[in-house]
Order: sequence, then C-alpha cells, then structure tokens
Amino acid sequence: MADTRLIQGRYRLLDLIGRGGMGEVWRARDESLGRHVAVKCLKPMGPSHDASFTRILRERFRREARVAAALQHRGVTVVHDFGESDGVLYLVMELLEGRNLSQLLEDNRQHPLTVPDIVDITEQVAHALAYTHDQGIVHRDLKPANIMKLTDGTVKICDFGIARLGHDIGFTAKLTGTNIAMGTPHYMSPEQIGGDPVDHRSDLYSLGCVLYEIATGAPPFDLADAWAVLVGHRDTAPQPPRSHRSDLPEYLERIILDLLAKRPDSRPDDARELARRITAARTGTAAPATQSVHHAPTVVARPEQPPTNEPRLPSWTRGMTTGHKATGAGLRSTPPDTSAGLTGEWIPRTEGRRVPVTGQSKPERPTPSPELLSVLVSRHNAGLSLGRLGRWTEAGEVHRAVATEREHALGPDHPDTLASRYEVGFTLSRTGRAGDALREYSRVAEGRERTLGAEHADTLAARQEMAYVLGQLGRHFEAHQVYSSVLAARERSPRLGPDHPDTLRCRHNLAYNLSRLGRLEDSYRMARDVAVARARVLGPDHPDTLVTRYEVAYALGQLGRWSEALSTYREVAEARRQVLGADHLDTLAARYEVGISLGRLGRSAEALTLYRDLIDDRTRVHGPNDPETLRARHGLGVNLGRLGRWEEALDEARNVCAIRERVLGADHPDTLVSRREVAVGLGWLGRWADALTEYRKVAAAREQVLGADHPDALASRNDEAHCLEQLGRSAEAVDLYRRVAALRQQRGAQGR
Repeated sequence: MADTRLIQGRYRLLDLIGRGGMGEVWRARDESLGRHVAVKCLKPMGPSHDASFTRILRERFRREARVAAALQHRGVTVVHDFGESDGVLYLVMELLEGRNLSQLLEDNRQHPLTVPDIVDITEQVAHALAYTHDQGIVHRDLKPANIMKLTDGTVKICDFGIARLGHDIGFTAKLTGTNIAMGTPHYMSPEQIGGDPVDHRSDLYSLGCVLYEIATGAPPFDLADAWAVLVGHRDTAPQPPRSHRSDLPEYLERIILDLLAKRPDSRPDDARELARRITAARTGTAAPATQSVHHAPTVVARPEQPPTNEPRLPSWTRGMTTGHKATGAGLRSTPPDTSAGLTGEWIPRTEGRRVPVTGQSKPERPTPSPELLSVLVSRHNAGLSLGRLGRWTEAGEVHRAVATEREHALGPDHPDTLASRYEVGFTLSRTGRAGDALREYSRVAEGRERTLGAEHADTLAARQEMAYVLGQLGRHFEAHQVYSSVLAARERSPRLGPDHPDTLRCRHNLAYNLSRLGRLEDSYRMARDVAVARARVLGPDHPDTLVTRYEVAYALGQLGRWSEALSTYREVAEARRQVLGADHLDTLAARYEVGISLGRLGRSAEALTLYRDLIDDRTRVHGPNDPETLRARHGLGVNLGRLGRWEEALDEARNVCAIRERVLGADHPDTLVSRREVAVGLGWLGRWADALTEYRKVAAAREQVLGADHPDALASRNDEAHCLEQLGRSAEAVDLYRRVAALRQQRGAQGR
C-alpha cells in the first residue's frame, strides 16, 4: 500500500499520521477534488480467515462505513468515501487540524484540563452522542484518543463503527486465558466487560471515564494490570474526582459519578439529558424538566431503515413522511410586494449608471393613459386574488399578461413592471417550476438594484425569493449565502432593523434553510429566537408567530426531541384552531404533524386514530382526492406498517399511489413517495423481487425529473441497492453503491 502511495488512482498518501492496532492513518491528497483528507487503512485480514468469513467481513465493513458516512453533525468526523484496494479496506475522512484529548493531556504533562475546557468538551460531546444515538448507533470505544479538539475549538468524535469492525476482524486484544474481547480496558462499561448487550448508555459510561481522566489527570481505575482494571469497572466504586482535585465544581463531580454508575439504568437516560445538565450548570439556570427519550438497545442502525438526518429527506419527501410545512397565511415566504400599485411619478436611480453619449437619442416612450394604468392595476390585483385562492396557474397567466403590457407601456425597469414580474416568479415557484422562478426573480432583483438600489426593501424582497427557490432546487448552500446577505442588509437598515416583520421573516427562512444544511442545532436556536421576537412584536397567536413555533417543533423533531416536538405541535394546532378556525389548512397541517410526532414516539395506535379523524376532516373540507387528504392517508399507511399490519399498509399505499398517479401524474414527487412506500411494504412481506421493480421505477423517474446526481435520486438508487442485497445479488449492489458514492462526491465538489 505504502509503496504505490496511490489508492484507487485517486488518494495519494503523503504522511503517516498514526499507527494503531487496527491499521494506519495517513494524510493524503484527493487528486480528483484537490483537497487534503485523512485515509485510514485497516490491517489486511490474515490467512487464518477463510474466504466465506472474509466475504462477510467485507460486507460488514461496507455496511458500517455507509452508516458512518450517513452521520452529518458538526461533532462527528465526516466520512467521505470507503473501499478496498489491493486487499486493504480503507476509509477516507475529513482531515482534522487539532489534538485529541490524550495528546492534550500529554501536552499538559498529564495535568488535568481547566474546568471551562472540561465543561465545553462535555457539552459538545454530549450533543454529538445525542445525535448519533438517535440514529441507533453506539460508538463502543469512546476514549480520549477518539475525541479531538480542533484549532477552532470544535470538538469531534472519531471512528464511529470502526470499533465493531475491529472486534469482528479480530484486532481487539483479549485477556490472557479468557475469551472476553476487549475494547480499551480503562474506558469499558461493566456491561461490555460482562459480555452483555450494550446500548447508548455504555457510551455514557465511557464518556464518564474520559471526563474523569481529563478532570483529574488519570482514568478512574488507573491500574497496571488489565484484569484489575476490568474488575474495578465491574465491582468497585470510583474515588470521587474532588478527592484528587479540590477545585473541581461539585456539579461536575456529580455528573461524572452519575455517568460512572455500574447499572445502565442508574446513569442519565440519554446524552441529551447530560447536555441539558451541563448547559444549565454552565449558564447558572435550572435544567428544564423534559421527558427523557428512552432508546431501544440497538447497536447498529438497521440497513433497511437508514438513519435519517437532513438534508437526507428532501423537502417534498419530508412533507410525506415527517410533515408538510405550513408557511403561514397565504403561503408566502415574503410579504406581498408593496410596489404593485406604483403608477404615479417614477424617478429612476442614476447614481453610478453610465448615460449613453452617442449622437442619437432614444425616442421617448409615450406616456400611458391613466385609464390603461388603472386597468392594469385592477388586473394585477385580480392575479393576487387568484393566488390567495391557491389558483396559481391562472394567477400566473394574468401576471404574465400584465407584465408584458406594463413593459410595453412603462419600460422593463419600471417598478410596476418589476412588480408584475415578481408575481410571475411567485406563481412559478408555487407550481413547481423553481428554475424558471429563479430566472424571473434574478431579473427582478437586477432591475430593482439598478433603479432603486441594492438595499431597497423591494430589491431585498426579490433576493429573498431567489433564496427561497434556490432552496426548492436543493441548492441550500447558495440559499444560505443569499439569506445571510439579505438579513444583514435588513438588520442595518434604519427603516427595517432587527425587529421589523420582514427582517424576522428572513431570519425564519434562514433557520429553515439551516436545517436543510444539516445544521440542526443552529436551526433550532434561530427558530426559537425568532419565535420569541415575533411573539413580542406581533403577538403570541399571530399566524407568523405560530409558523415559527411550527418550525421550532420541526427542528426539535429533527434533533430527536420528539416529546418536546409533540407538545409544541399540539400548542400550535390549538392556537391555530382558535385564531384561524378548525378547518384552516394551517390548523390541519399542525394536526398532521402531531400524528408524525406520535408515530416517531412509538405511539402508532394514537397516530392511527388522529389520522382517521384528519382524513375525515380533510375529505369534508377539500375532498377525497386533495393532495393533503392523500398525505394524511399516507401517514395512516405508514403507521399501519409500524404496527406490523403490513398487508393493510400495502393496500393503503397502493390505493394512495393510484389516486396520486391519476390526480398528480406518475412522476409527481408525492406519487413517487407513495410508490416507494409500496416497495417498503413489499419488502417487509418478503416480496423482494416485486419491491425491486417498484424501487427501480422510483429511481428512474427521479433521475429523469431531477437528474442522476440529485440527492433524492441517489437515495432511490441506495434503496435499489439494498433490495439487491436482500436478493443475494451482492455484486450488483456493491457496484450500485459505488456509483451512488461517486455521484454524491461529484455533486459535493460542484457545490463547493
């Protein structure tokens, strides 16, 4: 491996970073993308392993690597790629600049770290563990060497999934004369030592050992003999950390000792509870009383149900499986365009513009008659009314006709012309033509910047809608950049300022987009702050305030805090019922999300009751074939499956799919989501050949509509590959996984 210095013709090994029991870690250069990465090369499997065993281990490696690669959290090392080269399994990861905790202790001559550093590390690791445990993934080998503090202060956990690989391949040490497979003795939980099943609480024990060491300078059972260390973990209470270090705060000692409880059910329920406790102690506030999330004792996420984190579900798939986003009255992401009725005197900006000085002057545009302008205003307002009724196609036709006449009568950069073009863009975005909408909004933004200035409220409104459709197109990083610049301009504007409703709307949209970038904690904090500000400025029951509280609930769900999400959604649903009415679409949308939360909490029987009532109400208000009625029926089918009633779930999925295909079209996103649910039901019933046919239809349709490298198309191809695995067609599955990985990396490179 080291002789060729090149893996798969792509990763050039440069410097050896470290060597351990499982292999070597190299600093390398990705020749395709021109970036530096870390490459972990696992030790070759020895001749003692037969071919069948080796094949199983390779499949396990690929599965574990895919699970690790699915993790998207600032506190977890990013896995870019994986594979096999000349018989050596390798992982390609982000290259981290910093020191692991073991190195920090060595740098400090084994003296403990400062209390602020310990608190900061604990808080960051707790949030990262909360995220990974929510995905059903347990680290199993948490130790100082696997926790890195980067130069910017970020703390990251390394090597998820690798410890289990090492155990399977036989790299872990064994106690002499025993059959107990060891991780790292100083950080093993009692249940690991006893060979019992482990869950997320084993990681909490290991974290307690790590915190004990960085707080005191030595692990809790610092003995030379490995057997004595294990007996200490199993049978002996650790010395209180303050007996080694008197300046350690009592609350920190209490947290560490709670983590080191011998019995798992005596430790904190989960890492999120730990994070709350450390945050409350750091800020001097009482920890909030919230219902703890009890995790099932899973070790590795089931491959047929990959871990979910976002931007995994695209917006429209999320709308089917985790809720349709309500965006407030009128479904607008920005307020109605205020320049729509400007028909008086218009003085364009001339600062910075070059005036032509040729000998010829352009003929002056004839002044339009007041009667024509009045007619155009009326038609413009009629288009707005059609939009408010949800008749977007008709509204678009009206606005396009008015825009053409206004451009002829007033000129392309007149505010009235640009107002009509703005509404054209709005109708395009609401009828699924995001690319066309982006072009229209860009044209409006450029025209307004020329005539009104870059930071005029109307220019900012057009740019904000550009960000919205960039998000619709899945270009969330670009959307983030536009939202951020618009927000900065709104906040420094004397006329707008940080508490102006338009500024708060921009912050709301930015919070929504952050969740699509996978920055879930940032999204939650911003949405929470916007909800507080909107309640102060607009009132607690204003529709916009409730929209943001709805977003807070969504962020809580994405963070796995489903009990809190359920409570918030219920409060929003009740407030909307009182303010907007029981049959308002936003009220019904909040009730739908209550059903989603119940399902996520394992309360599928309650979810079924809610969905049946919701289906009745949707059918009464909107009809049996309305997309929202069908969405509620989809939720009903999903929860039938969760209850193991797969024959009923499959029938419901097929019925919904047939109606959606007839009403929306065969390639509509909602239709494809239903078709995928049909495939899921077939798989659970063991009908994998039929499931493969359905998965391939979904993948082909998404590739045709969205492109082969779109995240949703790639997810469908992953479904297809998993189905191939279940049918025993491993070679085809591996080839498809590789194609998906290559397309995903190519898309990532283009997005940077």
